[in-house]
Amino acid sequence: MHGQRRAVITGGSRGIGLAIASAFVNAGYKVIITGRNAVSLKSAVESLAASAAGKPVTETLAFDITDPTAVEQAFQQLKKTHPTIDVLINNAGVAHALAPADQLSIEVWKQVIDTNLTGTFLVTRAALPLMRAGGSIVNNLSVAAVTPFAGMSAYNASKFGAMGFTQALREDLRKRGIRVIALLPGATDTDIWQQFWPDAPRARMVSPDTIAEAVLHAVSAPANASLDEIRVMPSAGVL
Repeated sequence: MHGQRRAVITGGSRGIGLAIASAFVNAGYKVIITGRNAVSLKSAVESLAASAAGKPVTETLAFDITDPTAVEQAFQQLKKTHPTIDVLINNAGVAHALAPADQLSIEVWKQVIDTNLTGTFLVTRAALPLMRAGGSIVNNLSVAAVTPFAGMSAYNASKFGAMGFTQALREDLRKRGIRVIALLPGATDTDIWQQFWPDAPRARMVSPDTIAEAVLHAVSAPANASLDEIRVMPSAGVL
């Protein structure tokens, strides 16, 4: 591939997504961050520009990943200025307050599944026509994709499903030379903990920057190699 490499990061305005955006900008990528809130995206771009010291300016796309039409329109718009994408990071996701399955509202169930599972599918489907051999797709799944937790049935179901999608997608794309990487962070110091464990021991968690460096390393592997799964866990344990 020639020229500057391009990375699209969903949910890129905060947390792990913003950390990945920063790492990729500083590695010389052209980065496009997406999210639902245009104001949050603008703030993220300003913070990235302040730390990039002359590196490429980050672009934004505001859309809801649960809306099939909005997703398609966003990538059609992106294609006008960026005919190819080298890296897609499916990072956007939501959690929910702890609740047994029989006390979990249908609305919350649908929101979590629509965002974490269907949203990942919709974005991937729209991005793939812009991807070529040598590209990488990274799906941020969380250890909840392989480990069940009490009170998190919707979150677990969405992430277990997204793991199945990731593994099947990897088989689909082998012949096209596009790598598919499952990112399974353990407890990471982000705002998502406010939703179900406000008093969680943040100091013992992994930092988003550590996750970002692992992702950058994985997509930088030689074309004939793939780190199919990345697990980064707090060495001290949290749960």
